[in-house]
Amino acid sequence: MSYKLVALGNPLLDLQTNVDAEYLKKYDLKDNDAILAEDKHAPIYQEVLGKQDLHLLAGGAAQNTARGAQYILPADSVVYFGSVGKDVYAEKLVEANKKYGLRTEYQIQDDIPTGKCAALINGAHRCLVTDLGAANHFTASHFDKPENWKFVENASHYYIGGFHLTVSPEAIVKLGKHAAENNKVFALNFSAPFIAQFFKDPLDAALPYVDFVIANESEAEAYAESHKLDVDPKDVVAIAKEVAKLPKINTKRPRTVVFTQGTQPTVTVTYNPETEDYEVQAFNVRELASEKVVDTNGAGDAFAAGFVAALVEGKSTAKAVDVGQWAAALSIQEVGPSFPFPKQTYSA
Repeated sequence: MSYKLVALGNPLLDLQTNVDAEYLKKYDLKDNDAILAEDKHAPIYQEVLGKQDLHLLAGGAAQNTARGAQYILPADSVVYFGSVGKDVYAEKLVEANKKYGLRTEYQIQDDIPTGKCAALINGAHRCLVTDLGAANHFTASHFDKPENWKFVENASHYYIGGFHLTVSPEAIVKLGKHAAENNKVFALNFSAPFIAQFFKDPLDAALPYVDFVIANESEAEAYAESHKLDVDPKDVVAIAKEVAKLPKINTKRPRTVVFTQGTQPTVTVTYNPETEDYEVQAFNVRELASEKVVDTNGAGDAFAAGFVAALVEGKSTAKAVDVGQWAAALSIQEVGPSFPFPKQTYSA
């Protein structure tokens, strides 16, 4: 077996369409929201199905990242875990992932439909409204099957989508313990502001296992506010320092925090507990002409894909950021969280 990266998250079918500000207002939504659907949002899914510009895409943040990492890495490098229904939507996910060579080991729910996400695009902004469906029923026991645990044992790197903290914190900790005990690399993406705001306890329980934290500036701000950090909630370096120095189970590896900021520089902070020093770096984002930008939905997932793929290849944090930025620039020239074919390869 050669699968070096195991990814865990919520597999979803994305229903992507363009909307205007009035449509968002109708459902009390804002640009760049990433929320779990409430009852009042239920009509959205039926409404978007009737739209002419609707794109059906294999989604779920961690699945997007896993697919992107497999796009970059050699064949048979990435295996993805999550839960789906026994339906045509799950078949579409498998089909889309096969195009990239991504292996999926889904936990299948016989009587719960595959989850879906309405990706509502308003200009350069996107609003994600998720009905988790079967994705909400993943259990840690799926890893107890010998054929699945073999993938975990074989892997050297693990990537967790923060959205999964709402589903199975037990599964995340199970992978985290294995990684820490065997000095393997464990990465977690905060994924959305509401994770730090409303799922603070499972997030805090997972962080001691995490070697690499990935988040954007709004997620960093939400973390600072929910954890009442004594820093400016807009100061990403100060927040990163606080997260980097949190207690860590595997003391053989320092923790690195990576905060993206859209078109502003990506910041990394690594904490050395022995010297109590921080290594702070900032990396300008790759320039891309505005006319080349097709769709920014999934840009963060693409960055994470490039970053984690580079870690699997043994690259430095600085190089991993550059690969992440390259992957993000590549992805936003496509519709949805996807990459161009024929395959392109990274160049510095």
